[in-house]
Amino acid sequence: MSREKEKVAGLLLAAGASTRMGQPKQLLRVEEETLLDRILGEVLGSDLDLTILVLGHQAQEIKQRLRTDLHHPKLKIIENKNYLDGISTSIITGLSEVEDVFDHVMIILADMPLMNSSLINLLLHEYLASQLQLGAIKLIGRRSHPVVIGRQFYDELYQLKGDVGARDLFLKHAHQVCLVEPEQDYDDVDIDTIEEYLEFKDSLDHGSETSGSSEPQ
Repeated sequence: MSREKEKVAGLLLAAGASTRMGQPKQLLRVEEETLLDRILGEVLGSDLDLTILVLGHQAQEIKQRLRTDLHHPKLKIIENKNYLDGISTSIITGLSEVEDVFDHVMIILADMPLMNSSLINLLLHEYLASQLQLGAIKLIGRRSHPVVIGRQFYDELYQLKGDVGARDLFLKHAHQVCLVEPEQDYDDVDIDTIEEYLEFKDSLDHGSETSGSSEPQ
């Protein structure tokens, strides 16, 4: 039986304090937009039925500086006031907003600037077709993000504590995991430090030079 008509919500986690960065990485400039606007645009452009953007640290400032349409019909912004207690609190806060209506949630990290709607859609549709209850992107033999989780495991998500995501859930129920390899090259780089940010910007600059792009950086 096809699950393609079942609703899937994206939980875009952007609540962290960016302690290793020393400034809110959500607001770092990537070409002509912020890091958060960049990934939010890709998520909203995907086939996910709803996007829950979970903010925390400096939530109001970040919300005010977003250039994304805050009235987008597929967007809901919420605040995790317990963000200092780790990523598990953002997952739980987001899940509590959608569990009654959505049978699956896709957890997406807001510090992965090369995430795109095509990758999200690939995972979404391969996962739904698999009839399994867990899904993830697979890169070079390892599991990566984003990940998607079915209602069967909502209770276990609610048991998460501290700065812990769903990793143990995927290890415990490995037989229930649909692993999806990207159809094109995908770099799951994430941005945690100023050095990583500068290296990523440099890679974009060199890419533009190689392609002959005249877009401003």
